[in-house]
Amino acid sequence: MAVTTTTHLNFRGAARDALDFYRSVFGGRTAVVTYKDAGAVPNESEADWVMWGETVADSGFHVMAYDVPSATAWDQGDKPFFVSVRGDDTDEIDALWQRLAEGATVLRPLEAAPWAPLYGMVTDRFGVTWVLDVAAPHNG
Repeated sequence: MAVTTTTHLNFRGAARDALDFYRSVFGGRTAVVTYKDAGAVPNESEADWVMWGETVADSGFHVMAYDVPSATAWDQGDKPFFVSVRGDDTDEIDALWQRLAEGATVLRPLEAAPWAPLYGMVTDRFGVTWVLDVAAPHNG
């Protein structure tokens, strides 16, 4: 039996835009089921919100997202999680960084760090904090 983990992001009305944005950064495909599609409309103004969605790329990138209905308590909080993207190609990580950083707040520039050839942290325009780095060999 194999087990995998996937980051699942919760939004309030911005899930589709976030998934489309992540597809523009990482490539792949996006699939979305709205509350209307599922016949489970909690509020007519939220019918086209995402009840279930994901973006999946051939590179292995996979993120899921949905829109929390207004009838459900939700607080995005302050840094409740980071999404970590680690690769072994500095050019690839730099290219992903450049796209994620559009309209974002850079918390730590993408640059060499004592523990990695490249490391950076950015909060994108949807409030999601991403950590990108290039893996360094472990000398343990």
